Amino acid sequence: MWLEILLASVLGFAIYWFVSQDKDKEETLPIEYGWWGPGTSPTPGEDESIRPFKVETSDEEINDLHWRIDKTRLRPPLEESYFHYGFNSNYLKKILSYWRNEFDWKKQVEIINKYPHFKTKIEGLDIHFIHVKPPQLPTGRTPKPLLMVHGWPGSFYEFYKIIPLLTDPKSHGLSDEHVFEVICPSIPGYAFSEASSKKGFNSVATARIFYKLMLRLNFEEFYIQGGDWGSLICTNMAQMVPSHVKGLHLNMALILRNFSTLTFLLGRCFGGLFGYTEKDLELLYPLKEKVFYSLMRESGYMHIQATKPDTVGCALNDSPGGLAAYILEKFSTWTNSEFRNLEDGGLERKFSLDDLLTNIMLYWTTETIVSSQRFYKENLGQGLTAEMHERIKVHVPTGFAAFPSELIHLPEKLVRFKYPKLLTYSYMPRGGHFAAFEEPELLAQDICKFVGQVERQ
Repeated sequence: MWLEILLASVLGFAIYWFVSQDKDKEETLPIEYGWWGPGTSPTPGEDESIRPFKVETSDEEINDLHWRIDKTRLRPPLEESYFHYGFNSNYLKKILSYWRNEFDWKKQVEIINKYPHFKTKIEGLDIHFIHVKPPQLPTGRTPKPLLMVHGWPGSFYEFYKIIPLLTDPKSHGLSDEHVFEVICPSIPGYAFSEASSKKGFNSVATARIFYKLMLRLNFEEFYIQGGDWGSLICTNMAQMVPSHVKGLHLNMALILRNFSTLTFLLGRCFGGLFGYTEKDLELLYPLKEKVFYSLMRESGYMHIQATKPDTVGCALNDSPGGLAAYILEKFSTWTNSEFRNLEDGGLERKFSLDDLLTNIMLYWTTETIVSSQRFYKENLGQGLTAEMHERIKVHVPTGFAAFPSELIHLPEKLVRFKYPKLLTYSYMPRGGHFAAFEEPELLAQDICKFVGQVERQ
């Protein structure tokens, strides 16, 4: 009897809290100032010029990679272990053989350079970005500026297949109602963007730098899109400068309020009271497997990188085989958790080896695996609810694409709690964590659907 009373009380409070929220005042993040380069900020201010940049390689760089691959030592996997213990070393042998003998880095560098690259100094850091304008526009139309931000262990290269669908949709069989001018920066400490020399460089600092980048490109109002860290950086931008963000589109969100967990616990029996649909129930339950066990399996890397990133980083920066295993394991199980039951992790079902290895080379050749991992410590090292932005809602028009194989499914009601101006919420038919890389056409169509809603307001 007492258990029933307690459960009813908790449930009643949860429903009241969850369904009858008062609207919060529209708080914003303060726009502060940072200096992340070595030493102190120069006087007068830094050079604000935008410089063309070209990715280059050399025989020396490639020969060093081949020598290190040749020296790789691997231990055999357990029988019938597939990807349950991590990256299967039998399949890693195939990856390393292809990387050593068939992968053409010089050719991939040419592909990387097909879009215009630039660098510019902001808050002491050399910021790398690609800026792709439409090759043609319908008469009397102007392109819509769209900032797209990657996450870990990805890079700007994740967007290479979606960019033409957004900048030249008609040539790719899509509607040209919305044509975009796409800007894809590298997060500082990733690929060709300079890493911070100082502690404390987090998503809020990144958001401010990317906002300054858009102003430097003469965009006063723009759309932004992101997944993984990109979703948090874009969320922070919307919290910081809502008057400049015309619309925010996400394929992942970090919502850290405690009661969301409670609704998960009770949602199986009382899902309708929390606004859960049948699709939500399918994607969330059984909760033990699809949320708790999944988080346990897939979050080990996060604990390491949020506490002592430099330790494992030393090993990964020195071993291409180790780096490939560490990164590609994420592209396996974050794309589809069932891929852990396959000998090859299902990697080539969704991606080509050339694309996967190109992304790895952007970490290897720039030696940025350590600095990219530090981003976890700077954002999570103080705890999950320590930052101001975690308590602030987002009051700009928002669109959300819920891909079914994302690490954790977020029902529309939970997304709307953090993003009260949610205009579109889409259950995507397929796809996982690396949406732009895996399902570029689906993501492009959902972005356009959202932008259409914003434009019609």
